[in-house]
Amino acid sequence: MLGEALRLIRVFHDMKQTELAAKLGVSQSHLSGIERGEKTPSQDLVAKYADLFDVPISSIWFFDESLREGPSAGRIEKARGVIADKVLDFLRIVERRREAP
Repeated sequence: MLGEALRLIRVFHDMKQTELAAKLGVSQSHLSGIERGEKTPSQDLVAKYADLFDVPISSIWFFDESLREGPSAGRIEKARGVIADKVLDFLRIVERRREAP
């Protein structure tokens, strides 16, 4: 979910992967892996996203699935997951509208 959130932030700001990778100082293939959920971004990289897009870092970490694991998992964490899914659905709608002719 974190990778998808980062991808949607990039798309919302109408930025190509190659452009963002250059601004973040990572390779395009690394960024692609993060957006596909195959790689986990470092805390430093998430901080760079937050700075670049002027988004609170806590808003980005909200989408990190690993925060739902462990002893704190419960009703609050399940609700957080549902909310995160809805926010991502909303951002996907925004993405489709931006792509529509």
